[in-house]
Amino acid sequence: MITFIIGLVILIGGAALYGKFCEHVFGPDDRKTPAYTKQDGVDYVPMKKWKNSLINLLNIAGTGPILGPIQGILFGPIAFITIPIGNIIGGAMHDYFSGMICLRDGGTQMPDMIRKYSNKGIYTFYQIFCSLLLLLVGAVFIYTPGDIAATQVFNFDGKATSVSTWVIYGVIFAYYLIATVFPIDKIIGRIYPIFGAILLFSAVGVFIGLFVQGYPLTEIWEDWNGGLVAYGDYFSANHFIPIFFITVACGILSGFHSTQTAIISRTMKSEKEGRTTFYNMMVLEGFIAMVWAAGAMGVYNLGLQAADASLATGTIGVVCRNILGPVGGVIAIAGVIVLPITSGDTALRALRMTVADAFHIDQTKVRKRLGLSAVIFALVLVILVFAKLNANGFNILWRYFAWSNQTLSLFAFLAISVWMFETGRGKYVWMPLIPGAWYTFVTMTYILNAQIGFHVPWPIAYVLGVLLAAAYVAAILWYGRMRARMKANKKDKEK
Repeated sequence: MITFIIGLVILIGGAALYGKFCEHVFGPDDRKTPAYTKQDGVDYVPMKKWKNSLINLLNIAGTGPILGPIQGILFGPIAFITIPIGNIIGGAMHDYFSGMICLRDGGTQMPDMIRKYSNKGIYTFYQIFCSLLLLLVGAVFIYTPGDIAATQVFNFDGKATSVSTWVIYGVIFAYYLIATVFPIDKIIGRIYPIFGAILLFSAVGVFIGLFVQGYPLTEIWEDWNGGLVAYGDYFSANHFIPIFFITVACGILSGFHSTQTAIISRTMKSEKEGRTTFYNMMVLEGFIAMVWAAGAMGVYNLGLQAADASLATGTIGVVCRNILGPVGGVIAIAGVIVLPITSGDTALRALRMTVADAFHIDQTKVRKRLGLSAVIFALVLVILVFAKLNANGFNILWRYFAWSNQTLSLFAFLAISVWMFETGRGKYVWMPLIPGAWYTFVTMTYILNAQIGFHVPWPIAYVLGVLLAAAYVAAILWYGRMRARMKANKKDKEK
């Protein structure tokens, strides 16, 4: 339990220090936000700070900070240290600057941010890549909460041939459509406080239960193979780098988050709310990831559940019911179901807004929002049917989702870096470049070796990963400095 507590101290202490530093670098001021200057009653709507923060948390926290850590903890107690460090210097920084730059630039969505701070080729590639990811998010976040609800709440079999499975999927689909089409303050703004209460009960309940139940957690200085689970053997056999950082994903870093913080940039009343709304909510997601990693290790060490990554959804039910009892367990499971649903709805909303902005489709009329949403939902349905009917469909879907989720962050780090150069903050460019370089190495090494990728042997994949990470950094430094010089020359000519 000591390693777990050390990790929490790193998370909370790091958030206080580095979060304040990020805020200092950006420099929020008292200018009017897009919620007022572009108020339209649909997407640009001023909302209270606590509501924006809660919505952003629920938007970014899907199944990633639960299923990821449950699988990632099989690598051993090192997860309790790597999750908070990565969250502080990578994920929370990524979310803060993505949201704040979009906010200052008029409530733009991420594709517009990429277009402004890169070039046409990168922008076009990003548009396609981001749209595909959001479709995958929509499908994954119907599949996982639907199956958890079917098997662990209603005790159905969750099979593709069962009518009950598709009825549950249909209910989630219907909610997504309503949340995607209606004004943000009418549906999401009203129902999310209820979802938030369930979520907090789930996370806090499991956290307290870890100590009350006295869950045995392996310490980082102990023999990792000394108990029922051979964490050390799993660590050695499964390439901690890059597999762990692809598996845990959202608790450390998620490129998907940038698409969600951009939504909230249209509803914030003040730039000074950004640290709480963006940075601290990602830290809270890191806390959720830490709690579920600890809960999973506890039930594995007690022998209450087999330590098997493929049984991650079953582990959720074991942790909830063992810690909180039958009634509390069901409420906690409901909190787990809430997480992906409240990410899936805004993922599809973000996709609607992104496509609408790209093709200049007016979204103030319900008819046009419905027409665009219908096309998007049809594509999500195709992916969902494939994942459910194919024996290995979900595994394929999840692997592509996890990899593309992390890869998307590289675009945000690029844009943040160029923004820093253009706004006279070039001396701080190391902030996005360090996690950007690391995740270039992680994502490229993974896809080069993976069965869903190029099947390159690990030694070659590692070498290529290092070269690609170095190229990523060099290209950003060259491009960012060039853009800064061009902007300076333009100002000199205007004088």
